[in-house]
Amino acid sequence: MNSNNNSSSHGEVDQRNKESLDSRFNQTLKNVQGLLKGHSIPGKILLTRRLDILDDSGSQERSPSYQRSFSQNDAGTSDDMDKSVEGGVRNTNNSDGNTTVNKLTSSTSKNEDAANEVQNSAMGTRATDSARVTKFTKELSGQMVILERLRELAWSGVPPYMRPNVWRLLLGYAPPNSDRREGVLRRKRLEYLDCVAQFYDIPDTERSADEINMLRQIAVDCPRTVPDVPFFQQAQVQKSLERILYTWAIRHPASGYVQGINDLVTPFLVVFLSEYLEGSIDSWSISDMSAGKISNIEADCYWCLSKLLDGMQDHYTFAQPGIQRLVFKLKELVRRIDEPVSRHMEDQGLEYLQFAFRWFNCLLIREIPFHLVTRLWDTYLAEGDALPDFLVYIFASFLLTWSDELQKLDFQEMVMFLQHLPTQNWTHQELETVLSRAYIWHSMFNSSPSHLAS
Repeated sequence: MNSNNNSSSHGEVDQRNKESLDSRFNQTLKNVQGLLKGHSIPGKILLTRRLDILDDSGSQERSPSYQRSFSQNDAGTSDDMDKSVEGGVRNTNNSDGNTTVNKLTSSTSKNEDAANEVQNSAMGTRATDSARVTKFTKELSGQMVILERLRELAWSGVPPYMRPNVWRLLLGYAPPNSDRREGVLRRKRLEYLDCVAQFYDIPDTERSADEINMLRQIAVDCPRTVPDVPFFQQAQVQKSLERILYTWAIRHPASGYVQGINDLVTPFLVVFLSEYLEGSIDSWSISDMSAGKISNIEADCYWCLSKLLDGMQDHYTFAQPGIQRLVFKLKELVRRIDEPVSRHMEDQGLEYLQFAFRWFNCLLIREIPFHLVTRLWDTYLAEGDALPDFLVYIFASFLLTWSDELQKLDFQEMVMFLQHLPTQNWTHQELETVLSRAYIWHSMFNSSPSHLAS
């Protein structure tokens, strides 16, 4: 009898501990979401794999593994706020094996909160927060842009009208020194024009058989690019895509053109066109734009695409080994985070390559509404050279959004579900949730790679 009581008692304790851990994880997730939206994180929040329950004072024994702490002084001054990693959630220190995030922002004044409410738009509160706009303006107006600070700000979203300049800087296409910027851009745009004249504006008789086949494949893929956005069906837009892609492929023979790279040009095209066109993309037309402006936009897209893909060259070389490696890491990460859904997918015989290959190949452009893509790419570009590894955490968070649903589906149903995910009505809120979870899991696992080993 006593044995049964003890067993029951242990079961209740385990259940309470599990609920406590789930509760703390969910609370931390909400707090990180608040950070991304420009809200403050009060007090101290601990995320740990230990099941120890916090006492009333908030103190807890330090766990030797997977610990992330967010802390700030509730009575912090405005000076303290300015010194914090306000935009970041990316700048971390490692000390004694523990990862500690720099101070996060304190709450803003009532007047600032009111201003933030007024500026809350479809682009997301975080990117249009008046205090953040001021910080971006300050960073961009100096003679020398401190890229690390710009990355911290950009990670949580960039104000739309600042995006073109910020993206050029983050990718290293535009130099941080403002005195050199105009001259470098002018030279690079002329270099692109020379490449187009040398490689694209020539008759097929001067191309090899492989080059002719590659150009034909690009011409077939351009009309398929973002088919649900009418802007990309305009003939002149497709011609610009074709020039950019073919020129890039000729200049990068190790990979050449790979299907999916056409999708990667589209965020750059939209962002750099936004410097010249106003209103919704649904009303855009480039038919009245001068050849010079179109050439400059194409050049910026070409060079930024080159910079982006330089950081993941083996994603698009023969057999695409870089993507295969990341798909394997994704499988391991999901197994560690959500063992039930991982086991269910394995039992059903679903291979991650069957759905995740496209995610890595196109960087989720085909999986979410296009109006959210530029916000997602703010975080991508802010990650810099670390982007490939961070993609694993973003995609794990994206997949596990539907953990409960997936466990109810058989193989065929899962394949169909994952190829047509119900994201058509997503807003910035769902995207910020995905990024918040990714950030937390990256904090827990990335410094402990052995935990992802088989």
